[in-house]
Amino acid sequence: MRLLAAAALAAAAAGCQGNGAPAATGRGTPPADLVIFGRVWTGDTARPWAGAVAIAGDTIAAVGDSSAIAAMQGPATRVIANGNAMVAPGFNDAHVHFASGGFQLRSVDLRTAATPQEFIARLKAYAATLKPGEWITGGDWDHERWPGSPLPRRDWIDSVTPRNPVFVNRLDGHMAVANSLALTKAGVTRATRDIPGGTIVRDPDGTPTGILKDNAQDLVYRIMPDASPEQNDSAIARASAWAASKGVTGVSAVSVGWGELAAMKRAYRNGTLRTRISAYVPLGDWRRMADTLRADGPGDDFLRVAGVKGFVDGSLGSRTALFYEPYADDPGTSGLLVTSEDSLRRWIGAADSAGLQVVVHAIGEKANGLILDIYDSVARAHGARDRRFRIEHAQHLRPADAPRLARLGVVASMQPYHAIDDGRWAVKRVGPARIRNMYIFRTLLDNHTHLAFGSDWTVAPMDPILGIYAAVTRRTLDDLNPGGWIPEEKIGVDEALRAYTAGDAYAAFGEGVRGVLRPGMKADVVVLDRDLTTIRPEEIRDAKVVATVVGGKVVYSAKN
Repeated sequence: MRLLAAAALAAAAAGCQGNGAPAATGRGTPPADLVIFGRVWTGDTARPWAGAVAIAGDTIAAVGDSSAIAAMQGPATRVIANGNAMVAPGFNDAHVHFASGGFQLRSVDLRTAATPQEFIARLKAYAATLKPGEWITGGDWDHERWPGSPLPRRDWIDSVTPRNPVFVNRLDGHMAVANSLALTKAGVTRATRDIPGGTIVRDPDGTPTGILKDNAQDLVYRIMPDASPEQNDSAIARASAWAASKGVTGVSAVSVGWGELAAMKRAYRNGTLRTRISAYVPLGDWRRMADTLRADGPGDDFLRVAGVKGFVDGSLGSRTALFYEPYADDPGTSGLLVTSEDSLRRWIGAADSAGLQVVVHAIGEKANGLILDIYDSVARAHGARDRRFRIEHAQHLRPADAPRLARLGVVASMQPYHAIDDGRWAVKRVGPARIRNMYIFRTLLDNHTHLAFGSDWTVAPMDPILGIYAAVTRRTLDDLNPGGWIPEEKIGVDEALRAYTAGDAYAAFGEGVRGVLRPGMKADVVVLDRDLTTIRPEEIRDAKVVATVVGGKVVYSAKN
């Protein structure tokens, strides 16, 4: 009955598109379940603006002027009136660590610790709330905030965490610091050999300082207890609620563990999932994912399970992003190849043969050049099809590589907030010449690249409004670049909005159901307290989410 109602409303509202006179709904036409009035940015290039949206069930029934939509109201119709403020397609986030974010919401927050002393004090206070033996993880510390940018050490925190093993990561997730208790449990000593694709940071005598980079982190992660199903369920619920509060209606969840995926499936079956998810398990698990796809299919528009995510390199902040030339502030390294080239070629080729979507993390110029070469060779070997290879981050691209993404049909899955964060200190890592090739949003769009925006939560805040602000202004977080950091790479508000809506939907094969407000599409809508297209760019970051609608259901309201 709900689908029939949506179809009837859509037919009755055929004249609501654009600015022409609306068609009458007609006596007997079922009323809309939800009507939203405001300045509607539809994301539809044919009809970019409207005055209201009508929703029947989980589907958009009509988009048109306010008088036409008002005629579709009935006694039980819920109404959201937003004046002249913006209504838009629900934001999507193309790159999140969804369950990890849910866990971090309950863990110690080290992101804003401004000094080593504050870092230590926050760990001490959090440890006091735990039982002996409970692990302290997450944290998301940022040593670039600290005077002199020293890396934390185990001896900083041993005395304040004597009863609890600690393994808290830098905000980029590519290095973490362990206390002595955690290192002992993991068997990491002076005699431990170095790990391919990782680094054990050591004192001059060979003793580990507690810092483990990239693959070396597995020495600790492999001995940590797995989260229980109940803990995973709670993490998914917290993450979904947080997403709704930020106007996020869909995500690409990357590096998803199998226990986390099981929790997503439970939430979906129970009807409690409030965020559309496209899930990507580790690339090395391609065979298990292929078996899952054959047995269960890819899922639907609420939970899609059909992809794998790999890594080429590490991160700029950890000096493990892979470049052709050494780091300016550490000439002894040009970064790390986290996954061997042979493994990347074999796994990507096998995953593609199995019909899986492949998305791969690449930060440095050499990492991006390598993954483009691999994508090109795999596509040539396997023949043309709509595979939508993605590069996650695509952060540093040589000028010769920028046009290749569009030519190869590769999606650039990027995170604008990283630009205004890294821009505070990136020049000391790679020098003034290479920073010109960082976060080249304008260049990629001018080359007609498919651009999808996200956050990398919890590496950065899951907040598309901040992401739009970052892409449009490129003002670094320290406000030392009021005209924009690498300002020639700024993009427009409508372009940033599209990258957070239709662009993300395309990146996850979802453009047929979301990303645009158009009759027949799923009713995913975000309501904002101002029109991002008419305010000064510097004011975008002050905008707030008024309401979030997923599949016709109001999953967040600022009034509640």
